[in-house]
Amino acid sequence: MGNRAASLSWARHQIAQLVGPVLAASSLYETAAWGPIEQPAFLNQVLLVQTALPAPRVMRTLLAIEQSMGRQRLQAFGPRTIDLDILYFNQLELATPLLTVPHPRLANRRFTLVPLAEIAPCQLHPTLGLSSTQLLAACTDPLDVKKFSTAIEPGNAVLPSGL
Repeated sequence: MGNRAASLSWARHQIAQLVGPVLAASSLYETAAWGPIEQPAFLNQVLLVQTALPAPRVMRTLLAIEQSMGRQRLQAFGPRTIDLDILYFNQLELATPLLTVPHPRLANRRFTLVPLAEIAPCQLHPTLGLSSTQLLAACTDPLDVKKFSTAIEPGNAVLPSGL
């Protein structure tokens, strides 16, 4: 919802400040909203971030960034200003009420696999043993994923007014 590109830019900036440096950022990709609710198209991006923080602390930080940007969790898969997830955390496998890594629906979502394969084509899924490129080739998600723009360099985040 709102200025999607500016929201992603602000989130990248906040992640770099609060979690760690952004080493790589995919292009922005637009896709129809995933889920049962009619809503505008989403913009998606995958970041590679270096951090010394443990995975649960990173997830709590991402949730705080979402909240600072006005995210309200009113309806599952409903419209939202921002949705920040951890896809992988090194080769960690973790399942807690707060966080599951690798992301449990990663292999089923083309909108995540396309940008992931752009910046980390050889990244292996720790439980499936397949690379990002292999996961994308096997993905049966029918949603079309279109490049929206090239990524903004991590050091050149545009900060939106009003956030």
